[in-house]
Amino acid sequence: MRYMKILVLGVVFGWAASLPAEASSSIWYNSEGGKVRLVTTGKPDEAGKIHGVLDIALKSGWKTYWRDPGDAGVPPQLDISGSTNIADAQLSFPPPQRHDDGYGKWAGYDRPVSLPVTFTLSSPDQPATIDAHVFLGICETICIPVQTRLSVDPGADPDNATDAALVKTALATLPSPARSDFGVSVLPGDHETLVVQAQSPGDPASVDFFIAGERDYMFGAPVRSEKDGKLVFTVPILDRPSATPTDGGLYYTLTSAEGSVDGLLPFP
Repeated sequence: MRYMKILVLGVVFGWAASLPAEASSSIWYNSEGGKVRLVTTGKPDEAGKIHGVLDIALKSGWKTYWRDPGDAGVPPQLDISGSTNIADAQLSFPPPQRHDDGYGKWAGYDRPVSLPVTFTLSSPDQPATIDAHVFLGICETICIPVQTRLSVDPGADPDNATDAALVKTALATLPSPARSDFGVSVLPGDHETLVVQAQSPGDPASVDFFIAGERDYMFGAPVRSEKDGKLVFTVPILDRPSATPTDGGLYYTLTSAEGSVDGLLPFP
């Protein structure tokens, strides 16, 4: 199974609240390596969406995963099926860092991080409550899958300026859309390799490339090389679907000392 760490202490279960919290944020759920909660802006926007964050406060020395955690990690997940008037919840991710825990290289965060979440209302003019089952992994020398339930009644405190400011700050950390001078282009590869050329302002030594496997794709850690003034990342394709998808693409993030961008690449 892909998301299975070699060393796992055990799954930490918890019920953060049996009823929706009377605020635009949930209470904190505490685990061995930190704590987690949901925070929202309270009011939906004109498009009928409530913005929020999955707020992860890590203890010193602990880490958590990006959207693609490698072949042995646990990516953050939200199940909002028990919610009222919530049709969808989409997680977004700030630029990650590269980590090597001795078992493999993976992408994630070694500091407290707030992952933006966009909740789409089924009926924008009706009240909504968020009842989210949260699953994520946090790691020190071992990794602990954390599973809990976080509940929020956004309408109970719709004008909470502190929560709104936290959400706004988290949204500002997200990568910008890729552009011609800051992004990647696909180079010829083969059935087992994805090769991209990176363009970035500033020092090439600070550039890193992160690709998220989905639709049955799984990737190894990118290998960087520089030749004739070109910065190239070669990514092993560890697994792939029997047929190449014809719709959508693969999410990537490119980071550098100048900031970060993201975009979609065609399926190799």
